Amino acid sequence: MRTALVIGTGLIGTSAALALAARGVGVHLEDHDPSAARTASSLGAGTDEPPAGPVDLVIIAVPPAHVATTLADAQRRGLARGYLDVASVKGGPRRDMEALGVDLRSYIGTHPMAGRERSGPLAAIADLFEGRPWVLTPTPETDTEVLNLALELVALCRAVPVVMDADAHDRAVALVSHTPHLVSSMVAARLQHAEETAVRLCGQGIRDVTRIAASEPGMWIDILSANPGPVADVLAHIADDLTETVEALRALQSADEAKRREGAVGIEDMLRRGNAGQAKVPGKHGSAPKTYEIVAVLIGDQPGELARLFADAGRAGVNIEDVRIEHSTGQQAGLTQLMVEPAAAPGLTAALRERGWSIRA
Repeated sequence: MRTALVIGTGLIGTSAALALAARGVGVHLEDHDPSAARTASSLGAGTDEPPAGPVDLVIIAVPPAHVATTLADAQRRGLARGYLDVASVKGGPRRDMEALGVDLRSYIGTHPMAGRERSGPLAAIADLFEGRPWVLTPTPETDTEVLNLALELVALCRAVPVVMDADAHDRAVALVSHTPHLVSSMVAARLQHAEETAVRLCGQGIRDVTRIAASEPGMWIDILSANPGPVADVLAHIADDLTETVEALRALQSADEAKRREGAVGIEDMLRRGNAGQAKVPGKHGSAPKTYEIVAVLIGDQPGELARLFADAGRAGVNIEDVRIEHSTGQQAGLTQLMVEPAAAPGLTAALRERGWSIRA
């Protein structure tokens, strides 16, 4: 791939453009808002000047509702040899394309499974897709050359290609992406009018659950409007679980011992099913999940402390598999949880104590 045109210079479009430009591809940028294209260009994502002739690949990075019409217009203008989109929903846009009668031989639907809470070109980064799955949804009509261009794009962005059926993709993202966002927002909404004394008690658990609720609502309205059925199906099952859980909790309040036992069984069943589902989430590098030992270290909130901690762990010959930081409320300190192989935990704990670190049980 020598040349590409990115239509839509938001987070995903600009991040793809930055990755391609960094690897020597001549990238052109286009957006309905010229200032967004100029911003992306100023970041080094390419030029906002139109290409002199057809490019190798057009990357359509617009909301799902506008993918089909954008593709039809791009094909009408003869902008490229191949076309793909990066929208987070695939089935609906494809049906819109069929209704418009676009040439599906020169098109392939794709979806990079990456993003950030921020949006727009200023949030873009060239390594956004590195190591992340990038779904491709070819059909029998997809030309081999277009599939190869899409695979080349994925490789240049250092992502991992995953081939799926479009509707299967939409059901999958409804479960693992779209519904979790709504549930996160629902939990976060309970905090809106909470008393300040309650909010000050927020710990890492509530931060983890509500983190993605900070995303731009307008963007999510576009996404959910394109995939409402599968998301509603998942939410309906969650609603059933919620009803059963509420009934079980009410039973725990009962004066009747038999009802309390029944309520406890219901809650335990929900928690155990949660354990089983969480255990299916892929672990490090997409491998089977592993159980790590946590070494919790109290660190001060000042420059260099985290680097010093990591350096001391390295001197102890221990690889840190994962890390979490829980910030203390009202104090300039935090609890850093170092996840390590169970066999390495005792040695790391001893080594860090020798170097003056405060280890929490």
